[in-house]
Parts: sequence; structure tokens; C-alpha cells
Amino acid sequence: MTIPASNPEEYLSKVPEERKEYFAQLRQVILDNLPDGFSEVMSYGMIGYVVPHSLYPDGYHCDPKLPLPFMSIASQKNFVAFYHMGIYADPELYNWFTSEYPKYSKRKLDMGKSCIRFKKVEEIPFKLIGELVTKMSSQDWVNLYEKNYKKK
Repeated sequence: MTIPASNPEEYLSKVPEERKEYFAQLRQVILDNLPDGFSEVMSYGMIGYVVPHSLYPDGYHCDPKLPLPFMSIASQKNFVAFYHMGIYADPELYNWFTSEYPKYSKRKLDMGKSCIRFKKVEEIPFKLIGELVTKMSSQDWVNLYEKNYKKK
């Protein structure tokens, strides 16, 4: 499910009513905990958090015209998605998150490589997500990205 929007506020206004409060809270938790150096933008049809060209001029290797993506949130057809590239790229961060998750939720973790899916939006572990957001600075992400992904 794609929500056409030109900015995060417009995106939020189009989230289905039954999810809007929780989605807005998820966005606010991210904004409240977002380290310096990341910017909130629309990216790939989602609300994204990126390292802007002003801090990382090389941009994203798949399309250097785009800033370096790090996190995104989206309202999908059957769930709210939270994408975090740091979990995918850093095994230590992944292990921390997967070991902490059961302390915050009775539900089984529904996760892909970088995508955490929340089918019951009222059970999003906001405190845990806020802590996760603080775990990697923009410079940490750039360093990890260059080490693991950037084509030499």
C-alpha cells in the first residue's frame, strides 16, 4: 500500500484512521530520539530518516542523487513497518534488539532483514524503538555503510 504524499505531515494525514494515533506516536518517538545529522524526508514513498548530502555528499550508492537512507516508517496494507538499516548492517545491534524485544512485547518478533512489522499497532514497543533510534549516530551509520556496502 503506497500513500502518495509530498511531505511527512501529508503522509500522516493519509494513514488509515485506526492507525493514525499510533503511527503519529511512532514518528514522534523517532523524532524525539533521532541523533543529530539525520533529516526527516519522504523517501521511497515512506517517511524516511536519512544522512543528507550536506553531511554525506556521495549519497546512496544505488542512486547518488538520493541522500543516504537509514530508517523509514510506513503504513502498509496489513501492518505498520519500521525499517532500520543499522539492524541489518550491524550484528551486534541486531542481537541487542532481538534480545531486548521480548522484554517489551508478548508478541513474537515479526522481522525481516531491516523491517520490523507491527500488525497490532496498539502493541508497538515505543520505548524500545526510541532506545534503538539512539544507538547509532549519523557518523556511525556512514562508517558502517562505507565499510559494508559502498562500492569501492
